[in-house]
Amino acid sequence: MGLPVVAIIGRPNVGKSSLLNALAGEMISIVEPTAGVTRDRISTFIGRDDHYFELIDTGGYGIVDSDQLSDHIEGQILQAIQSANLVLFVVDVREGITPLDQRIAELLRQHKLDVMGVANKADAAKLFPAAGEFVKLGFGEFFCVSAQNNLNISVLRERIFERLQHLETTGAPPEPVMKIAIVGKRNAGKSSLVNAIAGTERVIVSEIPGTTRDAIDVRIEKDGKTLLVIDTAGVRKKAKMAKTDNSIEFYGYVRALRSIKRADVVWLLIDATEPVGQVDKSLAHLVAEESKTCIIIVNKWDLAKNRAATGDYEDYLTKMLPGLKYAPIAFTTATEARNVQSVLDLSAELFKQANTWVTTGRLNKAFEIIRTERAVPGKRGSKWPKIYYVTQVAVNPVTFMMFVNDPGLFDENYRRFVAGRLRELLPIAEVPIRLLARPKTSRRERGEKPQHT
Repeated sequence: MGLPVVAIIGRPNVGKSSLLNALAGEMISIVEPTAGVTRDRISTFIGRDDHYFELIDTGGYGIVDSDQLSDHIEGQILQAIQSANLVLFVVDVREGITPLDQRIAELLRQHKLDVMGVANKADAAKLFPAAGEFVKLGFGEFFCVSAQNNLNISVLRERIFERLQHLETTGAPPEPVMKIAIVGKRNAGKSSLVNAIAGTERVIVSEIPGTTRDAIDVRIEKDGKTLLVIDTAGVRKKAKMAKTDNSIEFYGYVRALRSIKRADVVWLLIDATEPVGQVDKSLAHLVAEESKTCIIIVNKWDLAKNRAATGDYEDYLTKMLPGLKYAPIAFTTATEARNVQSVLDLSAELFKQANTWVTTGRLNKAFEIIRTERAVPGKRGSKWPKIYYVTQVAVNPVTFMMFVNDPGLFDENYRRFVAGRLRELLPIAEVPIRLLARPKTSRRERGEKPQHT
């Protein structure tokens, strides 16, 4: 049996996302006073000793969504309910029972679920007696908490563990073998790609730009291994975000950038039906700046008008995104799951490359070849740059330390040339390479006693 599942259910703006964050002890869901911020199922794992459960945040039940996604949101809620071993039915203690609360209570009774009532926004003890009214909903006494002020949260967490103790669990959730972040501009097909990988409608897909508002971690089991796929909010130009003054969109953008930093492999999604734009270039620059292993995925290839041969389009992308010359390019149709498995296989290969350790002997042989091909340009008058030896110091990204006479003599152009040749000479052809330089010091400079022979 897998881990128990606890789903947070409630009408809009009762503090469900705040409760998930409080129970997890970290900011996972976007929290905004605007109703309807959460649309998809957002989940995390909560642990105590060797016991764990999966906690799922859902959209507000009964929301009248401005983008006509209410049915999709309720579909995600129902999926959460059907998978749950325990439901946290969240209400607002300050507002009392509302018609929507009554509708939710009826829905939970229909599914015959184990329900724990939580009266949120009980910021002071004087509000606790008001929770007595919720007994009328048929789920016993509602426990008072304030997610915003962290009041009674630790007690609620303990009560959840007690409620689940009769269930057999498999211990801690397995660590994902690889984290994949899918990033791109709005409406490029990121959520369709996540669903194609998962084989189910894990996240909401709509033609309406901006449907996904948060970074959503989706754990997927493939061939007995756990992958973590991060679906991110679509990115727009910063100038456009500033004009709309949309804080939800801003937080989604920040989460997308954070997802790139978390990822082992980044899938940069390009919409084949549109020219490469400033957002694509900005994201590519960020991926390169973070030295992230990346696959450039051209999605909606079936819809591209007057599309050229794939080789011509690859040349076009190399010209438009020069910082990602090392990144392989794949063509997909996410809505039909076309070529998705091959991209997953490619990701595994790139992840292996990015975690390759090269022996010092092989590495220095490669540098000997490079030195014979192109001399390091001299600077600072008569002083000539010299590389004494090289060693690898890190993986993912692959990082080499060059011990030299003067790091200032090695310009960026020469480093790019060296990185390119190393990809050709070593088994790291399609991943970023970081080259560091430091002066070689003598034993006396390091404070060591000289050795006598």
